[in-house]
Amino acid sequence: MSEWLFDLGNSRLKFAPLHGDGIGEVVAVDHDGTRFAAGWDAALPPRFDAACLASVAAPELRVALLDALARRCGRVSVATTLRRCDGVEIAYAEPQRLGVDRFLALLAAHGHGAGASLVVGVGTALTLDLVDAHGRHRGGRIAPSPALMRQALHRRARQLPAEGGDYAEFADDTVDALASGCEGAALALVERSRDAARDLLGGERPRLLLHGGGAQALAPRLHRALLAPALVLEGLARWARMAPPA
Repeated sequence: MSEWLFDLGNSRLKFAPLHGDGIGEVVAVDHDGTRFAAGWDAALPPRFDAACLASVAAPELRVALLDALARRCGRVSVATTLRRCDGVEIAYAEPQRLGVDRFLALLAAHGHGAGASLVVGVGTALTLDLVDAHGRHRGGRIAPSPALMRQALHRRARQLPAEGGDYAEFADDTVDALASGCEGAALALVERSRDAARDLLGGERPRLLLHGGGAQALAPRLHRALLAPALVLEGLARWARMAPPA
């Protein structure tokens, strides 16, 4: 059976085929929140058996994607956050309030092997979630990502550019200071969370897994950070095998 996985985020759609030994090559497509660019589906086969979707995007865009998938395959399932799945137990009293992308990233992180993980998603938001060696989600944080900080500053003060600049500990011009301040805020939150996680886990230092469009910019300044760009799709593959269709 041919099956494809789809991760619909706030600014990008990522998709890949599901194979018996994992996921295939990942395709990433930008969107503006309301529609996809023409030809976004060129990498998809004309027909396949099933699709599995995880979405945190606006309902209208999710429906548009579901309609497009329904024209290509006979079965479409939508991933939802479950309290327990594949060895992971969610900390939230109401698990459905945990974004499905965060949930799936936790499944994938726990599946990476023994030990605890601090999972950091750097997209529109900066999300941090801790899962211990036993699969217990110990909670998390949500903050604006560096890109969103820049955009928010630009909206309130148009003279401040929304992008550009290079990171420096003490910048000597405004655009570099913006890049340094916004990235530095994210770095500080990650490091503080990693220290707090170590204390919570009785001295165990969790592995640090980064995913999302902004992860690559932060990774070089985070000690022993591991880039895992397909983490949500990896978790979606595990969900597809372990959970009933929703």
